[in-house]
Amino acid sequence: MRKLHTEEILRVSAQEFQKKTKINLTILLDNVRSLHNIGSIFRTSDAYLVEEIALCGICATPPHPDIHKTALGAENTVKWTYHKDILPLVSNLKANGYTIVSLEQCEGSLMIQDFKIDPSKKYALILGNEVKGVQQEVIDRSDICLELPQFGTKHSLNVSVAGGITIFEFWKGLNLH
Repeated sequence: MRKLHTEEILRVSAQEFQKKTKINLTILLDNVRSLHNIGSIFRTSDAYLVEEIALCGICATPPHPDIHKTALGAENTVKWTYHKDILPLVSNLKANGYTIVSLEQCEGSLMIQDFKIDPSKKYALILGNEVKGVQQEVIDRSDICLELPQFGTKHSLNVSVAGGITIFEFWKGLNLH
């Protein structure tokens, strides 16, 4: 085996990316405070053709050098919006046929490996604050709470890591190509 050089990797241009069919997944960041986490979620969303990112509450917005540091330009390719309050957005998405999914440890949460993604549905995945997680008011409006199994002494993952795992699982379930 030989490692590929950057110019050998078949990357699409920003213009070609805009024309690609996106998966039926919108990411809502609920008060994510780290600009590096926000940038990382942009980059993962670019990689797996996420429809849109909604930055909510205290989330910073592009352009910002600390978002760019981890997004590496994905903040310019992935569609995004900003919302001061996440609750009206959740209500609007729900009214427009989205299944609202919070990634959070909750009573009655479903382990991700037991969740069957329906490719005919549209999903809004909510990722929460690094310390407080997804707000209870948002969980109250969610259709499903998903949880990632963990087997060590820590029962939390960095939001961008947890988001990356979950976005990939949605890509596998929604990718119709």
